[in-house]
Amino acid sequence: MFTVAFSKNAIKQLKKLDIKITHMLLLWIEKNLNNIDNPRSIGKGLVGSNKRIWRYRIGTYRLLCNIQDDKLLILVIDAGHRKDIYK
Repeated sequence: MFTVAFSKNAIKQLKKLDIKITHMLLLWIEKNLNNIDNPRSIGKGLVGSNKRIWRYRIGTYRLLCNIQDDKLLILVIDAGHRKDIYK
């Protein structure tokens, strides 16, 4: 069972978002990622130099995560609107 952790950058980005959006993202994480057996069964891997990063789509918002199989950890490294997240 994987657990979810947040990087300092992800916490900073979540604080910048509207409280309703942040709440929506956190509820989605709790429902879909926390204690999941296979975090790659949902979402999509990025390509190119970022192929170790996994992307989760929540409406027009995205979560970028690093899945650490050895620690059974999903590290949220960034969160934001789809127009800004990949910059």
